[in-house]
Amino acid sequence: MTTTTRPSEHTGTPQVMYLALEMGQAQWKIGTTTSASARPRTKTIVAGDLAALAREIEAAQARWGLVGAQVYSCYEAGRDGFWVHRWLTAHGVINVVLDASSIEVPRRARRAKTDRLDLGGLLSLLIRRVAGDQRCARVVRVPTVAEEDARQVGRALATAQTERTRQRNRLHALLAAMGVRLPLTGDFPTALAAVPLWDGTAMPAGVIARAEAEWTRLQLVETQIRTLEARRRAQAADVTAVSHAHVQQLAGLRALGLTGATTFVYEVFGWRQLRNRREVGALFGLTPTPWASGTLVREQGISKTGNRQIRALAIEIAWGWLRWQPTSALSQWYADHYGRGNSRHRRIGIVAVARRLMIALWRYLETGEIPAGATLKPVEA
Repeated sequence: MTTTTRPSEHTGTPQVMYLALEMGQAQWKIGTTTSASARPRTKTIVAGDLAALAREIEAAQARWGLVGAQVYSCYEAGRDGFWVHRWLTAHGVINVVLDASSIEVPRRARRAKTDRLDLGGLLSLLIRRVAGDQRCARVVRVPTVAEEDARQVGRALATAQTERTRQRNRLHALLAAMGVRLPLTGDFPTALAAVPLWDGTAMPAGVIARAEAEWTRLQLVETQIRTLEARRRAQAADVTAVSHAHVQQLAGLRALGLTGATTFVYEVFGWRQLRNRREVGALFGLTPTPWASGTLVREQGISKTGNRQIRALAIEIAWGWLRWQPTSALSQWYADHYGRGNSRHRRIGIVAVARRLMIALWRYLETGEIPAGATLKPVEA
């Protein structure tokens, strides 16, 4: 009797190691495992100690009997940014940066939260994601070093402008407390020394000293803003930059200036791989969030995910679009649906305009299709 044998077939998954990082300011906690059922190995190292991290990866591989095996890792996007991701990928680790706001948490009134529990949760999410569950947590798109560096001028300028507003408000509040109102013009120090109080007496010396110090800081911020604005103009005019064409393309539309064009390109459209209009709306946090359970159906408003400053700029540009592009299809749509409503109704409508406008701008950059009815700025001779 002849016996026929079949060659053995390996149907399991390749042996890999999963690694999660919980990164604090003083120390990092590292968790490693090989499966969802295995108890994780946890270690603590000094924050930023890459040599210790490399040693721990090797030690964990030896502990799990997976020397030389592929390592998958993850950590939450936060203060440390993306440099750790770049180090891990340079050392052969397949890493993902998770959006912390998308991570599942229990809905109990009180829930335990420790670094050990957080590591276990991150490892579970990583195992699910590697197994194919792409919706268990959202992954952050990591920019290149050049793409990240290109955003710094715009962000520094926005920070300086916010600081200028605070300095001005601080000065106005200081003077208002004394019953004095002065314009913040170039002759402010001279006018401050000469202005009397309500009863004709001189301004107290302590108030004058503090106001002069605040004025000096305000002038420093004004100088920084002028320098940053010059750098932004030079950045937009750099024909060798990859995003130069996109900036010029957006700035050529009425209602968009250099601020809006550079911000949208360097923060959103210039380097992100957006695939459809839903991703564009979600990135700006302008998508609806319905609540439907049984017979209870209500709308909770927009999701407000993503960058709050970018969303605020999108709404600001939407108001400008209505003014400078009145014949566009989008402006006509707003006028038909919201133009005759009250102020609250119009504010709701402008959010819908902002979402549609961002989608139209994305398509304009991707395909060159000008938003319906929109006009370009005249070409300067």
